[in-house]
Amino acid sequence: MDAEVALPSWGEDYLAWLATHRRAAALTLENYRRDLLRLAELAGARAPQTLEAVDIRRFVARLHGQGLSGRSIARTLSAWRGLFRWLIRNQGVRANPVEAIRPPKSPAMLPKALSQDQTRALLDAEPKVESALESRDCAMFELFYSSGLRLGELAGLDLDSGSRNGWVDFAEGMVTVHGKRDRMRTVPVGEPALKALRAWMEVRVLMSAAGDERALFITRNGRRMSAGAIRGRLRRWAQASGLGVHVHPHMFRHSFASHMLQASGDLRAVQELLGHASIRSTQVYTHLDYQHLAKVYDSAHPRARK
Repeated sequence: MDAEVALPSWGEDYLAWLATHRRAAALTLENYRRDLLRLAELAGARAPQTLEAVDIRRFVARLHGQGLSGRSIARTLSAWRGLFRWLIRNQGVRANPVEAIRPPKSPAMLPKALSQDQTRALLDAEPKVESALESRDCAMFELFYSSGLRLGELAGLDLDSGSRNGWVDFAEGMVTVHGKRDRMRTVPVGEPALKALRAWMEVRVLMSAAGDERALFITRNGRRMSAGAIRGRLRRWAQASGLGVHVHPHMFRHSFASHMLQASGDLRAVQELLGHASIRSTQVYTHLDYQHLAKVYDSAHPRARK
């Protein structure tokens, strides 16, 4: 994609609407911007209302030819489809040229997950870094795995109970997050994660002494941790642990789901914990051989036990 292409006003207006009316997360808006920039580049000087289904098919063929996977194209088409629905409602566009377009098929890819031993080795590692940042990182990564959070959900957590972004209830041992499509969900937090979070809260007071940032996880300068910063810290932590595996934030979510299903076999419960709107999204994990264990979270989750 040409980095010089600027997003036209129709794209900026749509992103602003998503932010204000749909309360889309920062990471979602970042992804939508990338997908809309693709459309702007492919369309050139043509306005959206002049595009037809044949144009969209040609754009899809070009993206596929550039090596974009079927899954990435599907996400891009979803963003374009939403844009045209908004244009129809707000700017008089008559038809949605993306409505009947389907992405090329891609081979089914199973999510990569760490084994329980790898997860334990990673979370129990003690990289030799600044103690304040080490405490914060430990709390972030324990919470990632403990509750199966998305990256944007973790980055959005606030200190304030009842925050629209999400918060941790230490007394109840639960975390409430603002998930996709403006849905809130509450998930248990294991004891190791709660312990790490309490240790971080003691350190956070010193790091935020001069500021009023309400984010749960902050930088050394007292500002909210961005998604990119969290990725970087996890990469650094994984390298220091000597695990020898490329670890990314979503791998914690996959590991959470896989390990919970291995222990409980309860697909519906894992669907609720992950915040999936459809059971089909959770079924990707059913390739695992389940151990029968009809117990609740505290017994099933390997990091929930003290």
